[in-house]
Formats: sequence, C-alpha cells, structure tokens
Amino acid sequence: MKRSLIFIVMLTLCIGVGAKEKKQKQELWPNGEPVDAWFSDTAKVDVEKLGRKFIVTDYGVRQGSTDIQTKALQAVIDKAAQEGGGVVVIPRGTFFSGSLYFKPGTHLLLEEGAVLKGSDRIRDFDIKETRIEGETCKYFTALVNADQCDGFTIAGRGTIDGNGLFYWEQFWTRRQWNRQCTNKDEQRPRLVYISNSKNVTVQDVALQNSPFWTNHLYRCDHVRYLDCYIYSSTVDVKGPSTDAIDLDVCHDVLINGCYMNVNDDAVVLKGGKGTFADKAPENGPCYNIIIQNCHYGSVHGCLTLGSESIHDWNVILRNCHADNASRVIWLKMRPDTPQHYEYARVENFTGNCGNCLVVKGWSQFFNKQERDDMPRTKGNNVTLKNIRMTCKKFADVDASDKYDLADFTFEDIDCQETAAKEPSFKVRPYKGLTLKNVKINGTEIK
Repeated sequence: MKRSLIFIVMLTLCIGVGAKEKKQKQELWPNGEPVDAWFSDTAKVDVEKLGRKFIVTDYGVRQGSTDIQTKALQAVIDKAAQEGGGVVVIPRGTFFSGSLYFKPGTHLLLEEGAVLKGSDRIRDFDIKETRIEGETCKYFTALVNADQCDGFTIAGRGTIDGNGLFYWEQFWTRRQWNRQCTNKDEQRPRLVYISNSKNVTVQDVALQNSPFWTNHLYRCDHVRYLDCYIYSSTVDVKGPSTDAIDLDVCHDVLINGCYMNVNDDAVVLKGGKGTFADKAPENGPCYNIIIQNCHYGSVHGCLTLGSESIHDWNVILRNCHADNASRVIWLKMRPDTPQHYEYARVENFTGNCGNCLVVKGWSQFFNKQERDDMPRTKGNNVTLKNIRMTCKKFADVDASDKYDLADFTFEDIDCQETAAKEPSFKVRPYKGLTLKNVKINGTEIK
C-alpha cells in the first residue's frame, strides 16, 4: 500500500514536471502569443491520396511544340473538377500555355522532367478582376490560377517556367525611354496566383523565370511552401519585379527549406496602398508568418514589409543563409499609406549582405491625398538576434518626421562592415533601443 502510494506520488510529480517542461517549451510569437502546432508540420502532402490522376497527354494535350495548349489543358482541369476532383498530371516534356484556372478539388502534379511553360505573348493571358500591387483591379491573370480552392496542392519535381525573357527585354526597353514606366505599363503575367484559399501546399517544384511576380497569394491562410526552388535572372537581362513570394492579406504561412534567387524581394508582405487603404474591405493585414531554413542567392530583400502594406505583425525569419542579399529585413515606410509594422524577429542568420536592417521612406509611384484622421506610420518591436554576417553596413535606418520607430532590439550580433562611412548605431532614431552583445568589426557597441 505504501509503495503504491509512493508510486502514485512520483507519477504525479513526473506528469507535473513534464507538463511544466512542455509549457516552458511552448514557442511564442514575438508578441507573446503561442505559436500553433500547425507550424511544426513540414510533412509533404501525399499526392497519392489526393484522388484520381488525370495525365494530360491522355486527353490530347501535346508536348514538344510551341503550340499553345491552353484550351486542351483547361479541358483536363475542368474534367477533373466535373468528375469529383483529382490531380492534373504534367508528364515529362514541355507544355506551353496561357492562363489556367484550377477548380476546387483539383491539384497540380509536375513529374520529374515536366515543364509547364508560359506563353511569351501577353495575348494568351486573360484580363480579369484580380489583385495587383495592393489594389483590386482588372489585370492579366497568371499562368496558374486557383481561387477558392481549399486544400490546393502543387507538387512534384518538375518545373513551372514563366518564359520571361521576352517580357523582361520589353520592360527594360520601355524604361530606357520612360523612366517613370510602372510595372503595370509593361504588361506581364505572374507565374502563380492563389486567392481566397486555405490549407494550400506548394512543395518540391521549381518556379522560375516569371515575367512578373513569381508567387502571389491573396486572402489565403495556412499556406506552406516546402523545399521549392524559386528563380529569376539577376544577371545580364534581369527579371524585373520577379518577387519570389508575395503574401497579400494572408496569415498563418510557413515557408521552409526554399531556395530563392530573384531580381527583387524574396518574401514580401502586402495588404493595400493609398491614403485610405485601411478603410477598404479588400485590404487587410499579414500576420503569423514563419520563414525558416531557407537559402537566398541574390535578392533585394530576404524579408520585406511593404511597400503595399497596412499592418504586419508576428513575423519570424530564422535559420537562413544569404549569398548576396542587398538587405535581410527591409521596412518600406510609404508616406501616402497608413502603415504599422510590429513584432518582427530575425534570428540565426549567416552570409553576406548589403545591410541587415533597412528602414527608409518609400515614395515610388505614391499618391498622397488629404485625410484629417491619417494614422501615424509606425515600426516597433523589431528584433535581430544571433546574426553572423559580412555587410557593407549592418543597419541603414533613417530618422523621419513621417514615421516613428520604437523598441528595436539587437542581441548577439557579430558582423563585419566593409563599406560603412560611419559605424552602425552612431545614429539612433529609435524610441527604445536595446543592445546586448553587439559587435561590429570586433568592437562592442554600447
């Protein structure tokens, strides 16, 4: 009886200690809220469980030709949807297409050696109401489109190729005679556009050579990008505005194990722009986003908040390496838009960059209107921790009467500055600055 009692007491204590340890190990967002267990799931979708396979060549789709196969490919997608859903399979070979629209219950599998290649003529892409550059408007649809497709999956070891060279050349030619040419002026499709969908997974595929943004997600949640290769040219003819992943009014997003090399920003948070952007129902925030275990080649910004953002929070960038990033984290402070960036954390980052942190005004193509109750633009509770990099300058942060910066923390920093005219932190435009074990060129900054 006594031994039984002792056992029960010990078991109770062990359960209590285990529960305490589990509680202590609960990961928290930068604002202190618990991170949902969903973010720990990096298991790949089993395509075999997604339903019947519809191999496109079984339905008359031709490969190995420059003939545009849009109608034939769309017919396979429609057939799959009509027959209860399933997986549209692109087999080995190259298949040219314009705008494709996936339906609820359908998915895309690109087998190894398969290339779904976009047409290099804009006439092959439909004009419909869509979302672009923080606005809802009529514009060209993407090569791959999926709207209201919960559970949508893109998988396989194949490639979605935007065939962007012709579009890039046209863009740079236009810029030669009109320096104010906008992205919309030179008409270009995106590669992948997924909207109004949840439980989306894009895994293992190569997404490359997009004419414009590579991946654009609008009003999506519980999105995973797993082990993807995302590329556009950053030499010779560069791919203009080929952002790797644009998150537009999205939440609960995991980007894990991806390689990104694009001639613009890599992961970008968007949500609307304009003086009254916070009052438009189609706009909104981005929050609960983790980017981890990624490798950056050449990018303008590894993580960029803005320029078309309203409110972003609980953003984590961790355990990544950059070969040649212009910036690691970039806050674009737009003077014509009410913006609030908060609770962002960068940790465990290595490699080479121009700047680890950049905070500056962003006025490209802005249009400030009169508004009496214009909210003050703010950036606060931003942390950089355990950073080991070689930079031209660690921090490039401007003070401004247009925005407020508060509660920035720099901890366990050991970086080499190679081109700074004056050391980082000499200018301190923050209301609330914490420095813990910060070394620049071997000298501790106090």
